[in-house]
Amino acid sequence: MASSLLVLGLSCPLFAQDDQASKVWVSDQGDGTYINPVLHSDYSDPDLCRVGEDFYMTASSFNASPGLPILHSRDLINWEIVGYALDRQVPLDHFSRPQHGNGVWAPAIRYHEGEYYIYWGDPDFGIYMVKTKDPRGKWDEPVLVEAGKGLIDPCPLWDENGKAYLVHAYAGSRAGIKSVLVVKPLSWDGTKTLGTGRLVFDGHENHRTVEGSKFYKRNGYYYIFAPAGGVSTGWQLILRAKNPYGPYEEHISLAQGETAINGPHQGGWVTLENGQNWFMHFQDKEAYGRILHLQPMVWKEDWPIMGEDPDGDGTGQPVLHYQKPDVGQSYPIATPDDSDEFEGDQIGMQWQWHANPKATWAFANPAAGTLRLYTEQLPEEVSNLWAAPNLLLQKFPAEEFTSTTKLTFHPNEDLENEKVGLIVMGMSYAYLALESAQDGIYLKYSICHDAEHGKEEKEQLIKKLSSDSLSLRVRVSEGAICQFSYSEDGKKFTSIEETFTAVPGKWIGAKVGLFATRDTKINDSGYADVDWFRFDK
Repeated sequence: MASSLLVLGLSCPLFAQDDQASKVWVSDQGDGTYINPVLHSDYSDPDLCRVGEDFYMTASSFNASPGLPILHSRDLINWEIVGYALDRQVPLDHFSRPQHGNGVWAPAIRYHEGEYYIYWGDPDFGIYMVKTKDPRGKWDEPVLVEAGKGLIDPCPLWDENGKAYLVHAYAGSRAGIKSVLVVKPLSWDGTKTLGTGRLVFDGHENHRTVEGSKFYKRNGYYYIFAPAGGVSTGWQLILRAKNPYGPYEEHISLAQGETAINGPHQGGWVTLENGQNWFMHFQDKEAYGRILHLQPMVWKEDWPIMGEDPDGDGTGQPVLHYQKPDVGQSYPIATPDDSDEFEGDQIGMQWQWHANPKATWAFANPAAGTLRLYTEQLPEEVSNLWAAPNLLLQKFPAEEFTSTTKLTFHPNEDLENEKVGLIVMGMSYAYLALESAQDGIYLKYSICHDAEHGKEEKEQLIKKLSSDSLSLRVRVSEGAICQFSYSEDGKKFTSIEETFTAVPGKWIGAKVGLFATRDTKINDSGYADVDWFRFDK
């Protein structure tokens, strides 16, 4: 083993980078065209901005840590993860345990006077902001712009007249009201709202569940882009007015139309240097999460039309195959990392914990090219892994893929029921794990349906192992059907006969990754050394 082990998750991580494109999903077709989705991954509620030749995008991260992913592109098609704006979720103690579906909702990213700003709503605490001069580097500590329950989906607008505004929506689960949008005055430094503002739109009659607001100004009009109609069934609503407080006219710029792309809405608009306009949005694809599509956008009579408009009524429908944005040159194919060889000082940026991490959960061992996961005691009186904070997970990267990992288990010799394994996690989950016992290590397969409501796992003993090293695999096929398998020599894999159909988590898609747990307290926990984690077709 190496002489040093580097702790993960203590501060802003210096993640390892992988220059290879994904083996399971690439949007860029290499001929000047792209296919949707641009990212077949759960980057929910995306927003983006352009600064010169660079595009930066962020998305909801809910309870995962680190939070607020920062993605970078030069052409809107080829994206890489370059950092996170939140090392850990705030308040720190609150997010030290899983807060499924809470945390970072629907952020907005903007560039103003030499700094990048991200605003988001935490439905339980209020509207937060972070900023930086370098989006790839360290972001300032979060500022609570306005405290309150149910304040969500905020977006700032700095006007040329020296005034600033903030639009936001309400979460009915906390505020007791939804489907309305409010505009408030904002301090020029972006740190606080300056009044109660004004209700500018009520969607109860024609646009229920209006939310996800984004604020823009063009040709003397103030625009609010806001999805309506529900996550999986809705449309992209556009509001415009000559005054930021209204009254606002309305127009639907994008809907499903004759396509198979359900609920095309909620995202961000950017204009290229040559004047082209593009809109990035999500599509809810159940277990796969909210995957990202890019639509061409044109302006007609000061209304935007997104996608293609075959009948000329001003409401577009999504495109599936289209010419890439004209950014003046071609850039290499790039995708967010998925596979990880664990050869760097830190794990890759594709990984997130299910809660704010402890220093003792994982250590990088770059000399050996492994990740060491120590077992963590499960919270008391839990019946399954829904409450486990130390799940190290990443998003599904494609509709069909195979994840394979190789690990060596070193349980504490004085302790039974330590467990390490490969998991597909959602509101139901399944895993294949190595578990310690007095007489050795056993391989077990477990499924837990309706984990959110405390249901217990159904466990199947596979075999007693003759070695402490094993390769674990899960094959995800169309419809998110998962089949687990294992290999003792890394070549011949034996499948678990029972399959598992992945389901979403709380406001997120299913995730795949690693875990290491134990039932009892000990003064020296066991651990697993993970050689690698790879994605293939």
